[in-house]
Amino acid sequence: MSSLIIPFPAELRPRLPTIVGNVDYLTLRQRLEQIDSLLGHSGVEARFVELSLERWIKPGAKAPSAHQQQKFQLRSRRALRCTLLRTLLGEDYRGFSCQLAGNPLYQWFCATDALDAIRVPSKSELQRYAGWLPAAQMRSIIDSLLVSGITQQNELGLKEALDLDEYFIDTTALKTNIHFPVDWVLLRDATRTLTKALTLIRAHGLKSRMEPPQEFLRRINRLSVEMTHSRRHKESRRERKRVLRSMKKLVNVVARHARKHRELLDSQWAQTDWTRKEADQVLGRIDWVLQQLPKASKQAHERIIGERVVDNAQKILSLYEPDTHVLVRGKANAEVEFGNTLLLGENRQGIILDYHLCKEQAPADVHLLLESLERIVGGLKRSIHAVGADRGFASKSNTMGLQEAEIYDAICPRNPQELKERMKEERFVRMQGRRSQTEGRISILQRGFLGRPMRAKGFARRELALAWGVLTHNLWMFARMRKEKPGQLLKAA
Repeated sequence: MSSLIIPFPAELRPRLPTIVGNVDYLTLRQRLEQIDSLLGHSGVEARFVELSLERWIKPGAKAPSAHQQQKFQLRSRRALRCTLLRTLLGEDYRGFSCQLAGNPLYQWFCATDALDAIRVPSKSELQRYAGWLPAAQMRSIIDSLLVSGITQQNELGLKEALDLDEYFIDTTALKTNIHFPVDWVLLRDATRTLTKALTLIRAHGLKSRMEPPQEFLRRINRLSVEMTHSRRHKESRRERKRVLRSMKKLVNVVARHARKHRELLDSQWAQTDWTRKEADQVLGRIDWVLQQLPKASKQAHERIIGERVVDNAQKILSLYEPDTHVLVRGKANAEVEFGNTLLLGENRQGIILDYHLCKEQAPADVHLLLESLERIVGGLKRSIHAVGADRGFASKSNTMGLQEAEIYDAICPRNPQELKERMKEERFVRMQGRRSQTEGRISILQRGFLGRPMRAKGFARRELALAWGVLTHNLWMFARMRKEKPGQLLKAA
């Protein structure tokens, strides 16, 4: 244990109730007990608390008392366990807080159980827990778990150590939760956001002469319905242009009222019951929409009225998710997707060794392979012995790089003749057969640990939610790799 951490005092905790007749509950309880053991023996929990203390104790500031530090350590421990369990269950903050209040097993795992009063974190506290550490430090915690899986097989009770012999890599699209389509819908979103801000400001006594804000919402909703059904009109193109012109007029009126009320709030915020930070939150929301509104209006004009193509690099796909990109996937059910490119690499045991979410428009897959191998070497201080991937990663530079690093190249070649020759190699055929399972691993991570769609908003929060998802997934997989004693499932009851 780090010298920064004050040992937790032993506390009396209630015993979990005996439950019989429900195998699903017993399986979940066994997995949570295994994850609890992994958090302690792998050092993940101690590492999380240590990094939290380093961020909390400011250099040169007055040192906290022992009581204050122990209290913060307990919050850090609960932040780790609550976020892991919430990610595993796929619950939102409010729903998880409610489940935690009524489930003794969840209370035990999250260290919120007590003999007297049980204090359950609120939804706001759970949201703070989700951002307890930045994404970079969460990656170091994931790396420490992987290293312990390599070096501490017996301490963790694993059937076998973490295998770095074979590495399988693939990319996918991590979709952003945005509205579709993205042309006239931008004007509708802008109107709704500005109208809600106007309603908030006017409810606190700052008013300028205007119609009731609800009237603007009614009009934009009616125009949205008309735009949706305009394709069924005999002259659909002319009808869409007419509706868009009405939308532009309405959103311009709303924008003028938003600017007036923004000036009122900025100068007279003291007359409300808001603090300056709360007022700045509303001001920032208005400024963000007004800043993008001219470009969004022009984009809709070019696409609908001008009937001209707008380059993907110049498009606004969402007013609220600026780091979203158009990803041409070419799939039968998704020709085009909106989000960010996600690279994922796993070993033969299904443990995720590396991940990377691209903030900018991602380069081709061939440029992502060597960077992934460098991250693994940097984080685990160990190298991979063989790499399997689809033909999107095949290139001469990658082949030469793998040869120089003495790594077996099991990447599917682009040339059919070369593929035919390589199919004679037993190891190549076996790794190509195993490679298809990586697509399943991507689906498991997205559907089971990230949510579809992912609820996190903003690239930084999505990247952090991805780190929590990978950590929870790997802990769950390590728990499945642990040696089970005879009758262990029945004994848990």
